[in-house]
Amino acid sequence: MKSNPVYHVFVVFIGLLAVTRAAVGQESLAFRRAVELALAQSSEMALSRADEVSAFQTYREARASKVPKLAIGSDIGYAYGFPLSLEGSAPTLFNVTTQSSVWNPAQREFIRAAKADWSASKFQGNSQRVQVILEVALTYIELNTWESRVPILRAELSVAENIEYTVAERVKEGIDKRIDRTKAELVEAQVRMHIAEAEGAIDILRVRLSQLTGLPANAIRTVRDSISVLRDDQNDVVSHVLESSPAVESAEKSAEAKQLRAKGEHRAVHPTMDFAAQYGLVNTSLTNFEQFFVPHSFQPNNVTFGLVLRFPFLDSSQRARAAAADAEALRARKEVEQTKNKAALDTLKLQTNVKQLLAARRVADLRYKLAENELDAAHARMEQETATQRELQDAAIGSSERTLERINADFEVLRAEVELLRANGGLEGWALH
Repeated sequence: MKSNPVYHVFVVFIGLLAVTRAAVGQESLAFRRAVELALAQSSEMALSRADEVSAFQTYREARASKVPKLAIGSDIGYAYGFPLSLEGSAPTLFNVTTQSSVWNPAQREFIRAAKADWSASKFQGNSQRVQVILEVALTYIELNTWESRVPILRAELSVAENIEYTVAERVKEGIDKRIDRTKAELVEAQVRMHIAEAEGAIDILRVRLSQLTGLPANAIRTVRDSISVLRDDQNDVVSHVLESSPAVESAEKSAEAKQLRAKGEHRAVHPTMDFAAQYGLVNTSLTNFEQFFVPHSFQPNNVTFGLVLRFPFLDSSQRARAAAADAEALRARKEVEQTKNKAALDTLKLQTNVKQLLAARRVADLRYKLAENELDAAHARMEQETATQRELQDAAIGSSERTLERINADFEVLRAEVELLRANGGLEGWALH
């Protein structure tokens, strides 16, 4: 029996694909490692942490109004005539002032609002963390898909070149027409175009993954086996998305903060009470204050303390500010409803898309099996000398194309499932499993 070289070329290249994958896995970037590196050095995560720290310090600032403020200083100066003051204080060699809030209903609500803003920043940070994981995961998976396509495309190119050469010889011998050679050249050109597309996509994706992980682009190689298998527990995710979505939780906390802030603006017209105290050592050598007091009654050491009460009865600007805060709180509540509705709808769309893509992948699997059977059948007929070389070549190209379709279908399903995991809050647990 004679064995056709075209079939052997195709089989050899498919074998090289498996060998290439094994070799690449020896010096490669595992999926989990890529995610960990991105989280460690991501600029987006650094910005989120800065926002969280800023929100926490704002909360501390608001809460510190209840803690006494203490200032120590000196108002050294010369005084003559009736006792005057320097910035509200008599000329002193040494003075101490302290003040703290005792009763302030508005400030209490502002403190609660600042704490809610801090919580919202935490959820926003979680949302950004998930976004970084999502981008790394999709970039890694897509890069792995393109890397899987290139060896198959090169095998297909080898077959296409063989077809073009064979047809060219048959045209010279007058067996085939010139249009047959043009068709063969078109097939070869299309394969070369796909190879250029794949190589360009690989270069771009490696650069992006390099930016995310901090690794050199030319040192990045993906490992298919390092991508965790997705668990089939995503049948009812819409009912859980509202409870686990960082975006929804952040929106709810932001709305709570605005509601508390509006409440505080309304309470700003309520009475307030502050504690204040001051001690001052008056400069007797540079002042003549004792001349304005009963003889022998002037004291260089002076202290005062007490409660400062305020009763704001009429403040139209504050009432307008409170009304504006009410409007902002109402807007925030409506935005929470919109966020929930959008999250539920997007999740339902993703879930439906996953089901459709699973069905499409099943079709791609069956086409792949049929193409393999046709290739085997063509080779068997070729050995029995009942088929032409052109039939075997066409079957080899068809098999490689069905293989590419299968890889593409797997990628589309995996990408959709990853996006669905992000929606239901399970992305980080899967990526770092």
